[in-house]
Amino acid sequence: MNGLPLDAALTAAATVVLARDTYQGPDRTPADLVRNRRSWLLGLIAKSSALRAEARTLLPDDHPARLLLHPDTDVATAATRLAALSTTALERRARQLTERRNQLQQKLASTRRKLEYEQKDTARLRSELAVARQAAADAEQEITDLRARLTAQHNRLKDPRSLAAALLTALPQNADDTLRTSLHNLIAPPRATASIHSRDLRVTPLGGDDHIGGSCLLVESGDTRLLVDAGIRPGDTPEPPRDIATALQSRPEAVVVTHAHADHCGYVPALTARLPRLRVVATPESCRLMPVMWQDSLKVMRRRADIRISYGGSWQPLYDHTAVDDAVARLEELPFGAPRRIGDLTVELFPAGHILGAAGAVIRAGDRRVVVTGDISGFRQESVDGYRLPDSARGADLLVLESTCCAEKHDDRETRVTDLISTVTEVYGAGGRVLIPAFALGRAQELALLMRTRLPHVPVLVDGMAKDLTRTFESVTDLSIFGGNVAPAPRPPAFDRFTEGVVIATSGMLTAGPAVEWAARILPDPHSAVLLSGYQDEESGGRRLLDDARHGAPDHELPARHGTRSVPLRARVAQIRLSAHADRHGLLEIADETKPTQVMLVHGLPWKQNAFRQTLHVHGHTTTPTAPWAAL
Repeated sequence: MNGLPLDAALTAAATVVLARDTYQGPDRTPADLVRNRRSWLLGLIAKSSALRAEARTLLPDDHPARLLLHPDTDVATAATRLAALSTTALERRARQLTERRNQLQQKLASTRRKLEYEQKDTARLRSELAVARQAAADAEQEITDLRARLTAQHNRLKDPRSLAAALLTALPQNADDTLRTSLHNLIAPPRATASIHSRDLRVTPLGGDDHIGGSCLLVESGDTRLLVDAGIRPGDTPEPPRDIATALQSRPEAVVVTHAHADHCGYVPALTARLPRLRVVATPESCRLMPVMWQDSLKVMRRRADIRISYGGSWQPLYDHTAVDDAVARLEELPFGAPRRIGDLTVELFPAGHILGAAGAVIRAGDRRVVVTGDISGFRQESVDGYRLPDSARGADLLVLESTCCAEKHDDRETRVTDLISTVTEVYGAGGRVLIPAFALGRAQELALLMRTRLPHVPVLVDGMAKDLTRTFESVTDLSIFGGNVAPAPRPPAFDRFTEGVVIATSGMLTAGPAVEWAARILPDPHSAVLLSGYQDEESGGRRLLDDARHGAPDHELPARHGTRSVPLRARVAQIRLSAHADRHGLLEIADETKPTQVMLVHGLPWKQNAFRQTLHVHGHTTTPTAPWAAL
């Protein structure tokens, strides 16, 4: 028997007691008896020399605990007291060491946080340097491309219209007017109605222009004003678009919503509450998805307001249930390719890829046109196809182009999917669980479909808001997501019952929701994995987890209702990018296909946008600052 002498003596005595028929207590093992009836057992040892004698036979001859079971009662009692005193001293020392350890851990956590801030600054500078180097390399390559384009342009001069344009440029000022007119007509035949249809067109970014989140664009012509998107800026307390006051002062007739992500539609209920005649125009799919998003955003805002109050602060949600109901009543469905007149403006939506129902918009004022891409992608996903640009978008006066991933070059999507499937297969084969925090709309459904089609033998749970949106997703498409190996997570949660398989849960940045609760169970397991599938904001829980894993931290601080909680970090942690945004090459293709007079970049970070503007210039495009714009 191991351990301290007193514990060994008690265990031996407990073994003898349990072996007797006279014991009727509830304890079934010596350890139970020592733990639950320690004082009683000590008294019994002191009283019974027979018990001591029998217990001594269970100990080796040289075991120090035999002294505590000495036949002489006085000797046994004295030895027991001495052993108890030693045990008490050891326990006291253990408590002191525990307190010291806790103090050191707190100091270590504080030092680690300071180090993280410094590492973030270093990482940001390294990232900017890498982008700059990449931009330089790209520029060198694109110079070669430009030379090829110039050669192609030279060949196109053989075309009669192109040749006429070149001749017109070379004509002397005193050239015959008849010849000049003939060349003009050859290039672009006169349109008698041009002056009738000409309209002024103005565009003003109000949010989500040189940052990501809170997207809002004001489009004006004559006395007509409309907004494209009205999103919220995510954070501890969601905020409206940066310059929303301008929108409220202009009193727009409508807001055209490109898609149902909160950073593009989340502020709409607050607008409809303040603007009683505001129309809300979106695709039929977005009109079904947005109410679910608004209700969830309100729930999150109320929870955060309660937390603020509990800390002695104050904050009110941006809108209430009445505003949500009013916004739902204002929804107007606008299918792709069906122009709709709004005052002096005409709006036509086209498929933008990205997520279900996502649209770009062609907004026309007479013969002036602006194309707003919204969030856009050109590749096929499991849940949605890529964008389809209509003829009405080509040759627009202005292309308002998102730039979320304008500094990135995505690998082949199938390669990234293969990596994901391989990792899940490996972890599941080892008997572990895979947590994939995912954005509730779009990413969660994409992942669930991948798991259902590629890994039909692996059980998959969808949890959180993603579960509700998946049901809505199924109701407006022909896709079946739930079924087979994919199921909605039960309530109460199956944290301990679901021991193998994949969990797709919100939030995607690991800031709140069931994804955090699953992470608390999965991160301590060395056989399991947490795979972050999308963009992680600098201050998000997902970014902190990636940093901790990269630096080999033994523990990770997860968000909690009041502060944070620490869990062991033993699981595999990785980021698998399945972006639903076009990368640098994809954005160039959109610009090349649209062939606009000017390009304005929005929904991105300034230093990335500056580098991408140079790339656009090399490719022959003219850019305009991300600022108020008017048609020439």
